[in-house]
Amino acid sequence: MVKEWKIPFAKTEIPAALAGAGYGPLLSSILALRGVKTAEEAHALFTDDPAALHDPLEMQGMAKAVARIREAIRRREKLAIYGDYDVDGITSTCLLTDYLRWRGLCCIPYIPDRSEEGYGLNCGAMETLKAQGVQLVITVDCGITAVSEASYARELGMEVIITDHHECKEGALPEAVAVIDCKQPGNRYPNDELAGVGVALKLACAVEGDAAVILERYADLAAVGTVADVMPLTDENRLLVRRGLKKLNTNPRPGFAAMLQRIGVEPGKVNVGTIGFGIAPRLNASGRLSQATQAAELLMCRSVAEAAPLADALYELNAERQKIENEIMADAQLRLGEQPPEEPIVLADENWHQGVIGIAASRLSEKYCLPTVMIYLNGDKGKGSCRSYDGFNLFEALSACSEHLLGFGGHALAAGLTIRRDKIEDFRRALAAYFRKNRPEPQPEVSCELLIRDPELLSVENVRELELLEPYGSGNPRPILCLSDVELEQAVDVGNGKHLKLRVRCGGKLIDGIFFGHTVNELGLAGARRVDVAFTPQINEFRGRVSVQMMVCAVRVHSGRELASQLLTADRAALGVAGAYRPQRADFARLWRSEGSLCLGSDSSAILDACPPGMSEECYAICLAAMLESGLLESSDGSLCGAHRAQVEGKVDLPGTTVMRALEPKP
Repeated sequence: MVKEWKIPFAKTEIPAALAGAGYGPLLSSILALRGVKTAEEAHALFTDDPAALHDPLEMQGMAKAVARIREAIRRREKLAIYGDYDVDGITSTCLLTDYLRWRGLCCIPYIPDRSEEGYGLNCGAMETLKAQGVQLVITVDCGITAVSEASYARELGMEVIITDHHECKEGALPEAVAVIDCKQPGNRYPNDELAGVGVALKLACAVEGDAAVILERYADLAAVGTVADVMPLTDENRLLVRRGLKKLNTNPRPGFAAMLQRIGVEPGKVNVGTIGFGIAPRLNASGRLSQATQAAELLMCRSVAEAAPLADALYELNAERQKIENEIMADAQLRLGEQPPEEPIVLADENWHQGVIGIAASRLSEKYCLPTVMIYLNGDKGKGSCRSYDGFNLFEALSACSEHLLGFGGHALAAGLTIRRDKIEDFRRALAAYFRKNRPEPQPEVSCELLIRDPELLSVENVRELELLEPYGSGNPRPILCLSDVELEQAVDVGNGKHLKLRVRCGGKLIDGIFFGHTVNELGLAGARRVDVAFTPQINEFRGRVSVQMMVCAVRVHSGRELASQLLTADRAALGVAGAYRPQRADFARLWRSEGSLCLGSDSSAILDACPPGMSEECYAICLAAMLESGLLESSDGSLCGAHRAQVEGKVDLPGTTVMRALEPKP
């Protein structure tokens, strides 16, 4: 049951510049809330023109990398692209390998075995590549912490270019021909939130000198890697994913086409959800179960017929991964017991699958709303996967606890570590202590972006225009709107009693909604008359009828407490949306005659607890704010807390107070 909501009680602002540029009122309101207030800013947000990409040569180290790669092209040297075994690493590896082969080079893709080699560069791999005649190694999605490994490669006679997007530890960077990582000290590139595949694509753009050509060939790989690594869909990332989705829907590379056929997604129906829940898990399964080369082979296939058996194999691998994951989850929850933990979860076991503990960590962090570390033990050492929750910065936390670790790397939301078995308990205590001092402020369980007071905003035309905001994802969420204190016309369970269908009336307009996975009784809606609804709007087409439908995120019996609390302070924004609660003369008279209602508590909650039966908390709060302003109430500090009836001679002008005037209907 949802306990805490955040509703923005303020008037809908529609910037004149956006309206003048032809954007509708609903889209303009949401754009303004997201900081977009001019036509130029909106155009930049919605474009997929390659010219809008930042110049890759602004990246620190890029010019040196480009010069070295062009030299390798002239000399026809043998190269290796050294990647990671997750989706970002696999797509990065395939992108640069294919591009450099296209430019005529002999290029070897190398993705380490997760179980045998672990994450990042290793000296054994450097020896293997040297034996194959490799002269230049380019890392993708890894390498920023590989100081000793890069040095060893140089000793072997190979040169290294590092491209990465992970956080840089304090101290020396690897000695390489070039280090490209937007998070390295001194970097001034405008976008430091590129995925590893985004950095790889920018390197290809710089070498080619034509971003349009590179986007046409590789936008699908860039989109899949960016979405899978949960990078913010803002700035360049948004453009890359928009272009990538277009390619996936119209001209996908054979490997993706075979995958889409296998999971049953029709051409033209691919969206961010398809990547996140269809493509990415199956590519990830290969790396988690030490078969990442299968995924790379799939993405570099030249025909769908060649790719189909590999797509089938990844489908089966993912099913195996799910089985292992569920077994780990069951074991972990058994260890945690029935009492929910209150500090970061740190669990370790010898029998867990090293490649799957990361997904289990993600699920546990979501279930218990806590950062989670899952450690696979092998002898006297362990390798852990870490997942954050609620904005807790994992990289900073691991840095603070590094004395207990053999090594770590990653970023704020996800990281990996190595640790001695006998240091796990010390690490658990240190992480808990750090968490207690740096725990993020709890976020509302439902956070609405826009309060809808005028139901005409929810027209088919306005809602359809919101499609311009896609693709949705991290940093660019689907808008959550709110209807507050609307009449519940109908609430019935559907789908064999598993889902809720509801209908509300707002300002004379009926609006239908569906809330999957919830029921009338579970939500306490039986007999409810007035409700609050949080939802995302969508277009529903059924039997030729086109209408707006609410995809409900949360619904509750109406609570006036949030708005009433703001009205007690005569908050101007709150007054701007509270016209429906404007008190009548009889409301003031009722309170004045009631001694108990005019001896107020010491905080807003205590004040509102004394609201008379039959009067809304919003109306009660407005009455009190107007009475304080007019002098009918007084207090030692001028606020309503602790206020009481004042001694008044003669009449007071309640309608003339600023509180009441703010509630008057505007022409």
